[in-house]
Amino acid sequence: MDAHVHTGFAAGRDAVGVVVSAADQAGLSTITFADQAGPDTTWLPAYAAAVRRARHRTEITLRVAVEVEVVSADGWLALPADLAPLDALSVAVSGLPIGDDVLSPREVRTRMDDGLLLPGQVAELLVAAVVKGMERASRYVPAQLARPLALLGQAGLDDSVITPALVGELATACRATGTVVEVSEAWRSPSSRVVQMLLDAAVPVVPASDARYAAEVGRWQYLRRV
Repeated sequence: MDAHVHTGFAAGRDAVGVVVSAADQAGLSTITFADQAGPDTTWLPAYAAAVRRARHRTEITLRVAVEVEVVSADGWLALPADLAPLDALSVAVSGLPIGDDVLSPREVRTRMDDGLLLPGQVAELLVAAVVKGMERASRYVPAQLARPLALLGQAGLDDSVITPALVGELATACRATGTVVEVSEAWRSPSSRVVQMLLDAAVPVVPASDARYAAEVGRWQYLRRV
């Protein structure tokens, strides 16, 4: 399976049918379309309809999802207006919610360099935002966690800032909400260490290419190492 692929509707480059053909060539049984969407998204009905049409032409299970961002510390999500066509929500945290701001990885790095944030604080704030985002998403449809904790590496932080206690918090929330964790090929996240701790905590993990191009669907290098 491939739990996170993109199409030309948003972040990707290829049509739904082209992506399905690539998934068939890769020998996949299931793919989840997870294009990036938000409150201003207008293409969701056409996107879902394209996937429904493709279901008639393949034996691969095709799931309709969108990738949505956590945009505040309380886990508020930048959701599209209509969630009815969706089989899942893929929850992403690309910026660190802190106070009334959402800091980019560069801004996080700057605050750490200025002594305004400690690495441990960044990890705690990130996990808290992820947990609250998953809790909100799971109220609507099944949730999956996109490129987990990738923001840390983008801000120049080592994986060691994620303590076993923080992974435990994440795992508890995943089990409570039924959230599955994507292991992202494109983002090389989470690390094999975190993946092992999640597995030990009985959290389901799924392979996700985060493919922008059809040729990347179901193609694994990082995932094989993990």
